[in-house]
Amino acid sequence: MSRPTPSPVYTLRGAGGPLNTLHFSCNGGTTPLLFSGSGKGAIHIWNLNTRRPERIIEGHSGSSVIWVSTRESADNLISQGRDMQVCLWDLGEGRSKVVDSLWTGSVGFCQGSLLETNPGTCLLAVAGEQTEEIKIFELPSKTPVCTLVPEDKLGMVMCIKLWQPDSGAGPLLLAGYEDGSLLLWDVIQRSKLSHVKAHPEPVMCLTFDTKRLKGISGSSEKNLSSWILDTQNNLQLQDDVTLVNPGVSQLCVRGDSKLLASAGWDHRVRVFGWKKLRPLAVLQYHTDMVLSVAFSNHQDSRQRLLAAGSKDQRISLWSIYNEGPDTG
Repeated sequence: MSRPTPSPVYTLRGAGGPLNTLHFSCNGGTTPLLFSGSGKGAIHIWNLNTRRPERIIEGHSGSSVIWVSTRESADNLISQGRDMQVCLWDLGEGRSKVVDSLWTGSVGFCQGSLLETNPGTCLLAVAGEQTEEIKIFELPSKTPVCTLVPEDKLGMVMCIKLWQPDSGAGPLLLAGYEDGSLLLWDVIQRSKLSHVKAHPEPVMCLTFDTKRLKGISGSSEKNLSSWILDTQNNLQLQDDVTLVNPGVSQLCVRGDSKLLASAGWDHRVRVFGWKKLRPLAVLQYHTDMVLSVAFSNHQDSRQRLLAAGSKDQRISLWSIYNEGPDTG
């Protein structure tokens, strides 16, 4: 018998705008937190024990917040807004202070990507002022590292993922573009390593599993495109997943490499087994487009959650497939 359709374990309301981005901070002995960024410029810091906002902060002059993340700990927040600013926050000991900011010049919706390189330092990749360029900075110094611009006309950069391979080589960056292309960049050499056409439409989102060297991307059409990175750093297209309805806002792989979640324009969250891309569940709660999905990083696997943020201004929290063997 098939399992009954799950329901959210609880929901969070009061964000006051569409939920563009979600980020968990649940490891260690501190209070489990969920950060959310809204289309009205507010960042909510939700206490997952009380299920209420611990703090609400604003640093983008009312402009839509498109990305939030943390550096090293939950006290070091980074946020990106449509005001073309990336803000670095100090949230320690009750503070809510912007300690620095970085102007990107980007008018698009491309979310930044963060990679911790050494204790206290990290790399930040963001879309640049020119539509096809990606700029990489070292933080907290804001030192420019490089600018990556493809030779071919691929249109606007839509999504990026910065990561460090186990081989010891320099950081690599995956980027999806407006013409449906995926490019793999060598950050140190400032060179393109591989290029594939993954979609006929703009690449709206991508996620990459650095353990399995496998990724997946989505667009405004019905197909998710999966791909792998071979030992020569070549992108190779693999299987497609055909969705019932077109349009995906975001994709996320759980930290144990077992589950994939998609945020659908059809108001639904879909869950797949990451290994074989087998459909596992369709989560129905939201009344408008789902814009963001994130898996929690609880150390205890039984506490793991999936969060979904929607244009309907609500966040749904789900507890699914936290037990048993590989889900396939």
